[in-house]
Amino acid sequence: MPPIVARRAKFSPPRASERRRWTVAEVDREFTAFVNERGAVLLRVAYALAGNQHAAEDLLQNALAKAYARWPRIRGDAEPYVKRILYHDQVSGWRRRARRAEVPVPELPERPAAGDDSDLRLLLRDALRALPPRQRAVLTLRYLEDLSVERTAALLGCRPGTVASQSAKALARLRHLVPALDELTDRSEVTR
Repeated sequence: MPPIVARRAKFSPPRASERRRWTVAEVDREFTAFVNERGAVLLRVAYALAGNQHAAEDLLQNALAKAYARWPRIRGDAEPYVKRILYHDQVSGWRRRARRAEVPVPELPERPAAGDDSDLRLLLRDALRALPPRQRAVLTLRYLEDLSVERTAALLGCRPGTVASQSAKALARLRHLVPALDELTDRSEVTR
């Protein structure tokens, strides 16, 4: 019987001595470029999750701080990583607030008052806030970010069927809460 010789596998991770060492300047330069390029998109996602500008800015700042700490590992695919941090941090915040106290949500009127589209948009925003966290995240990623069912499922860590069912339930709930939603989506002059 031939002797057993230990060989290093062809696709094994590099040894510690072979790993690339990143300088602080390199990390700062790449990270700053990423934030400058994708910051506005990430802030829009944070706003859709948080519901107001100040909370969105805080949420994004925390997510970017976490991403910066792991930058050498995530640099090639940082945007989905940051979006996932945004989602998880927001859900954690919702859970913390839910444990502290219950916040009553006012009843929405069946029909918006006659006025401009801003009234309808405010109703829609309030209705989005009334959705459960997962449904709100699914709608944000699917329709605001225009991601596919598969990509949304990957970001949320669930199956595509779950995304599809949560999306359908959320849209049905929105149509129930804001009957004038059909008017908003039918008008060609209204943009997202």
